[in-house]
Amino acid sequence: MKTSIWKWARSAVVTILALIGFLTLAIGAMIAAPLTAPPQLKSISTTAGAVDRSDMPPLQRFQARDGSWLAYRHYPATIAGTDRVAILVHGTSGSSAAVHALARALAARGIETFAPDVRGHGGSGTRGDIGYIGQLEDDLADLVAEVRKSNPTAPLVLLGHSGGGGFALRVAASPMQSQFARTILLAPYLGYDASTNEPNSGGWANADIPRVIAIRLLAAAGIDCGQELPTVAFAVPPNSEKIPAARYSYRLMTNFGVKHSYRENLAAARGPITIYAGAADELMIAANYAEAVRDFPKVDVKLIDGLNHMGIVSDAHAGAMIADDIAAGARAGS
Repeated sequence: MKTSIWKWARSAVVTILALIGFLTLAIGAMIAAPLTAPPQLKSISTTAGAVDRSDMPPLQRFQARDGSWLAYRHYPATIAGTDRVAILVHGTSGSSAAVHALARALAARGIETFAPDVRGHGGSGTRGDIGYIGQLEDDLADLVAEVRKSNPTAPLVLLGHSGGGGFALRVAASPMQSQFARTILLAPYLGYDASTNEPNSGGWANADIPRVIAIRLLAAAGIDCGQELPTVAFAVPPNSEKIPAARYSYRLMTNFGVKHSYRENLAAARGPITIYAGAADELMIAANYAEAVRDFPKVDVKLIDGLNHMGIVSDAHAGAMIADDIAAGARAGS
């Protein structure tokens, strides 16, 4: 009897060790999988590059709670104010420069605007990485505190473009939502499983799925190892890594977008939300936005004919429409 128990125990130990070895090798292989960048998506760089930035304000800095100095651009209202202040978040890979045209349009309608370089982009932090998942919400809270030093009472409007739109929705569903009177999503990326995505994000992004799975398996086991590794690369111009963030670490990829599911985020958001998108968006299936949010009556969808993905933050007509919408909301008290 003792011999049988010993044989069984030894067999069980050998099996467990074999499984551990297999999982270790499998996870190691997945983490080691190379991340390849997609070819340049010229429509993005061409549309963004056509914007006149000769009047772009210089970067300013505020100190985040971890001691880092993060960058933003300030656009004072150029006409009598509407008693609204906007925080305008750029999209994936970009920086505050990418939303200059829209920020300028908002300021021209009397809406004081702050456009941050989100940590991991532009002049903020380490390019393509952050310290922990949730740091971007902390940074936004610190930026709001900076804004409140000079304007303590004006209602805040949060705008976000593309991946920044997904992040804005994440904020609208978080405890921070009470800080904002309204949220505007500009051609938002609603997550990998949303019906609004073109296949392969229209050629804009390439994710290392095996590496993502491996890191999530490790996280499920209570191991945070590997979250600094790059997991998604973008179709930026070659040799341009000093300007855009060409790739994201796992933790930046996870934080700069919706949390879990866009539907969960919409269900948790209490304030009004508006989606603006170009009908000719090459990354998103703009016609699907209305159906995607059909169960959430607080969400309004507005499509603008003829605009592509960057056009929604670069085109003068789009900028005027969005700015007029916010100004009209201010006059209506919403």
